Amino acid sequence: MSPTVPGTPPGLPRTAHDVPYVFAARFNAGDPDAVQEMYAPDAVFVPPDGVPATTPEGIRRANAAFLALGLPITVRPRQVRVAGDTALLVVDWELGAGKGEGKGEGADGRGAHGAVAGPVRGTATDVARRGPDGHWRYLIDSPFGGSPA
Repeated sequence: MSPTVPGTPPGLPRTAHDVPYVFAARFNAGDPDAVQEMYAPDAVFVPPDGVPATTPEGIRRANAAFLALGLPITVRPRQVRVAGDTALLVVDWELGAGKGEGKGEGADGRGAHGAVAGPVRGTATDVARRGPDGHWRYLIDSPFGGSPA
């Protein structure tokens, strides 16, 4: 991934391996439009409740809930498998890494998604596709990888 101006989201990824890192940089910039650009027009987002968002507006709303937490995301790709213009990504991620207990709490003292206060983490199972423009975008984004909510 090439360096960028601080606060400016990086360009779209040119390799499947860069998809999680570019997503994280765009997410951490806090720019919902930059995050949305990471998705193919026909993408699907699978939120914690398992009911998929199948429209760009639905995906934007699902990501807005994560962005609203105001916590940085860190990613650690576990596997990236590429077959032609399609890639399977298995990525460990964490919102609020290094924030410590009590940070990122809701008004009720609980963390995001009703969990105990502290970082929110998961292992995503995602599918990305290279578009005709040569950029990779999410086709299926399942941040909790099929784990029960």
